[in-house]
Amino acid sequence: MKILVAIVRVIVGVLFIFSGLIKANDPIGLSYKMQEFFELWRMSALNGITLTLSVLMIAFEIIAGAALLLGWKKKPVAWLLLLLIVFFTFLTGYAHFSGKFTNCGCFGDCIPITSKTSFIKDLVLLVLILFLFINLRYVQPVFSARTTAVLMVMITGFSFAGQWYTLKYLPVLDCLPFKKGSFIPDKLKIPANAIPDSTEIVFVYEKDGKKVEFNAEQFPADFNDSTYKFINRYDKLIKAGSNNIPEIRGFDFADATGNNVTQQLLGAEYVLLLFHEDMSHPVNDWKRGFEPIYQKARAQGIPMYIISSTAIPVKQSIAGASFKDLEVLAGDRVMIRMAARTNPTIYLLKKGTVAGKWSYKNFNDALQELERIATVH
Repeated sequence: MKILVAIVRVIVGVLFIFSGLIKANDPIGLSYKMQEFFELWRMSALNGITLTLSVLMIAFEIIAGAALLLGWKKKPVAWLLLLLIVFFTFLTGYAHFSGKFTNCGCFGDCIPITSKTSFIKDLVLLVLILFLFINLRYVQPVFSARTTAVLMVMITGFSFAGQWYTLKYLPVLDCLPFKKGSFIPDKLKIPANAIPDSTEIVFVYEKDGKKVEFNAEQFPADFNDSTYKFINRYDKLIKAGSNNIPEIRGFDFADATGNNVTQQLLGAEYVLLLFHEDMSHPVNDWKRGFEPIYQKARAQGIPMYIISSTAIPVKQSIAGASFKDLEVLAGDRVMIRMAARTNPTIYLLKKGTVAGKWSYKNFNDALQELERIATVH
């Protein structure tokens, strides 16, 4: 029994640590997934605290997994693990059976798994944790109390410090469609192996004051224009397709005169795009670091644009800055959130390919890249 408990202990502990580390790479991504659940449950008032909840949940996964492996505070840790897996099982079960989520975000964007797979995984973990809970007497500390305490302090610090870094400097492992090297025009297309939705046309008519619906192959035997009055027609989904959504949606922009400039951005030799989601991070906080980039790009003839979901307020905010002449393009908020995990994030595109991307904390690196381009050309 001791050997079996040890094996299960390692499996559960490693899975929790692995799950936490994968999500710690992009905690803001988990917060967006939480917002999807809250909005569906009409609890969008909680959206303002999702990032805090995300950071705490991720840290707890790492800490709890490590505590289990080390045998630290085994009874409270076992209770917390049990409560957490019950909660996760509820979420993944809801995601699977409701059919409203294709991916619950359990392993972030780097390892997308279906809601069904997530649910099965959590059911297995629930059984394993219950097994450990019943056999806690066989779970013993690996090291001395002092050594274990030191290790737990280090692990706790790492679980929060790692997330702080990715929130400020972008994910260490970029698994999003806008990652460096991505050719954006390809990401805007429906995948070649996509299976389209299967639909049928349904006609809506009125007969004797009642609405009647039927498809093109099931017209009523007594159908005629004198007794049936046409009301509407619509496409009814028969079977949902799969993999039929482009990786990037909403990458479509028009300038102040209404001209679409999307292809102009994607076809330019070089272009700089500053993605600024909204005014939650004011322009004054990052404009000093951005101004040298603007001056360098302008001297090299590299076009620049700001893309924001709050274009008008951003345009007003840069009125006193040296880059006040930059065009601010209105962008889809969801698309910007995918592109910019920090607010703002600057991109360098080379003929539609992401040649570089930097957080506002790394604007100096963007400036160095522009200087390198200047020496090459």
